[in-house]
Amino acid sequence: MNWENLALFTVTEAAMSLSPGPAVMMVVAYGIARGWRTSLFVTLGILSGNAIFFLLSATGLSGVLLASPQLFLGIKYLGAAYLVYLGLSAITGRPSPITLSRLSENTLSPRRIYLNALMLQLTNPKTMLTFVAILPQFINLQQPVGWQMLILAVCSIVPEFFILLAYGMLASKASHLATQERYALITERIAGVLVLLAGVMIAIV
Repeated sequence: MNWENLALFTVTEAAMSLSPGPAVMMVVAYGIARGWRTSLFVTLGILSGNAIFFLLSATGLSGVLLASPQLFLGIKYLGAAYLVYLGLSAITGRPSPITLSRLSENTLSPRRIYLNALMLQLTNPKTMLTFVAILPQFINLQQPVGWQMLILAVCSIVPEFFILLAYGMLASKASHLATQERYALITERIAGVLVLLAGVMIAIV
């Protein structure tokens, strides 16, 4: 691995993080519904998923998952169905981790938000395919793979953290409307639609 390849990988990962996808939609949804501090837990869950994919890639397990179509599809549709459920719950006003009603406020926990985001990333087939198709191109088999994976993970996770944080902070500028009764249902529905779209995107990719 050389500096030119490392810079190219970092730019590529940053560009992919900037493009709207399920992860960005979920960060924006929570940013709108609960503010940037809550969307931060979504960001941490997504980046934890990326860290797991780096580990799987380092051990070769990601290739095993892709070699088993049934397991791959099962994980994919399970995650998509759960996100669709969350989105529909918010749209219809039923209690869920992203609803804004005071009745459900006490049930919202950072741990639950984190796990939802982690499931989103781990069941996103696009993310898995990206690691399998792109990551090996930046690996030099003549050098220790473990250290290369660690360096690439840092160059991927750090920029994406700040990109997703920025998305959450921008979205949170609309979250103050949630404190006003007349706008609460609107922001709740928008958040639900975004999460629903994230699930649909995962299912059809």
